[in-house]
This record gives sequence, C-alpha cells and structure tokens, in this order.
Amino acid sequence: MANIIDGKKVAEEVKKEVAQEVKKLKEETGIVPGLAAVLVGNNPASQIYVRNKRRACEEVHIYSEEYRLPEETPESELLSLIERLNRDNKIHGILVQLPLPEHINETRILRAVSPLKDIDGFHPENVGLLVEGNPRFIPCTPHGIIRLLEHYGIEIQGKEAVVVGRSNIVGKPAAILLLHRHATVTVCHSRTRELKEVTRRADILVAAIGRERFIKEDMVKENVVVIDVGINRLPDGKLVGDVDFENVSRKASYITPVPGGVGPMTIAMLLWNTLQSAKNSIKAENYTR
Repeated sequence: MANIIDGKKVAEEVKKEVAQEVKKLKEETGIVPGLAAVLVGNNPASQIYVRNKRRACEEVHIYSEEYRLPEETPESELLSLIERLNRDNKIHGILVQLPLPEHINETRILRAVSPLKDIDGFHPENVGLLVEGNPRFIPCTPHGIIRLLEHYGIEIQGKEAVVVGRSNIVGKPAAILLLHRHATVTVCHSRTRELKEVTRRADILVAAIGRERFIKEDMVKENVVVIDVGINRLPDGKLVGDVDFENVSRKASYITPVPGGVGPMTIAMLLWNTLQSAKNSIKAENYTR
C-alpha cells in the first residue's frame, strides 16, 4: 500500500516559513506583503477558493484585498481595476480568479496584470522566464507539486516523468519544472496514442486532466509516485481526483489524496509568491536609488 503524501501537513510548514519571513520583512523594512484577489461573477468553486485564500493571508499576516464584481461587469471596468492595482504600492500580488465570464477576454486580462505582480506566473514574460530556467514566479500548483516531491525525498533526477494534461496552468509548467530537475518528461493529452503504454512507463505520474478517476490501476507500474491534481465533485457531493485512488494506491509507492494533497499546496505557494514579490519590489527600489 502506498505512502500517503500529506499536502495539508507540508502546506502548514510552508505557511509557517512564510509567516516568519513576513514578520522579519516587516521588522526590517516596514513593508507588509499585499495580495489583491479579483473575482468576477458567482462561480461557487471560485468563491470558496477566494475565501480560503483570504483566510490563509490572515494566518501568515499578509495584507489582502478582495474585489467581487458582478457577472455582467464590462471588460473595460475590470481592466481599469487591474491598472489601478498595478500602480498600488500596498499590493505586491494580483490574482484574477478564473474562469472569467464568457464576454471577458481571459488572455487580455491576464496580460494586463503587471508581470512584477503576476504571482500566478501566467504573464508571457513570466512564462518565458520559467522556460529558460530563471523564474520570477513559479505557477502555484506546479510549484506545490515540486515541494511535495522534495519534502518526501522523492528523487526526480534521471526518472521518467509522465504528465497527463497540457494546460498552461498545471500540465505545461509542471513538465518544465520536472525537466529542469533532470527528469525525462513526456506530456500526454487527448490525442496521445496508446496512453496506457505511456503512463505505465512513468516513475512519477502527474494527473491533471479534470476527469474523475481516469487513471486506473492497469495504467501504472509498481512503485510509481502518483501526484493527483484533479478535483472533481461527484453527484453525491464527494470530491475525487483524476486517479482511481483506492486501486492505484495498491501499486504506488507514494500517492497524493484528494482532497488534502496538492490543493493545500496551491494556496501555500500563492502566499510564498506574494512574499517573494514584496522582496523583489524592495530589491528593485534599492537598485533604482
């Protein structure tokens, strides 16, 4: 039976680290890291996520602001708000909660966020820095995945890693981070042929496709490390991942549960990135003096 990778426990450790650094930063410079979360519409999952982020900020003493805008908010109004937050020295990180309503161009909005405050790492400038191995901000969920692997002493170098899912938010950046740590990486998607044959080669398997219990026991080899990024709600309200946890855990050496695996790490790394952004702003200010 697999060892359970406890994301809640590791996330608490990251948050303690952040809280200590926030305290030290405030004592030495008087600056408190600030995060602004922008939510457009009434998506229930997004509302829960933003609320959890606010609570997490309170835990580590990061200053936070929330902007809840109606579903029908014009794109121009949202762009004006982002521009104002870009200029606000109290705010070091800007988070625009996705998905956005259909009438708003998601790409235009994400590119409007200053790359210096883009703590999600979605801006093309930050994507480019990540690809070249010199990241300003590492996207939160992939960063959380790497922290979990490192915490449990799971070797990445030389291993065969398979990422199922090629989203810009998780799949692609996770593959890049694994590649930078010297894994041999394969990215699978809806048009991958003989998917089962590919996933069965994996020493480390990252499932990030948003399909409930998609990864079955016969799709993995013995002693695989399984990172399940998926969060899917069943009709009875139960949350499950992209992996058939009960059966796959019989073969895996390590596996993340859902909930309680990758999810808590995403928020913890968002706090980490907000702290890093505040530190970056101090360096930039000192440099220009």
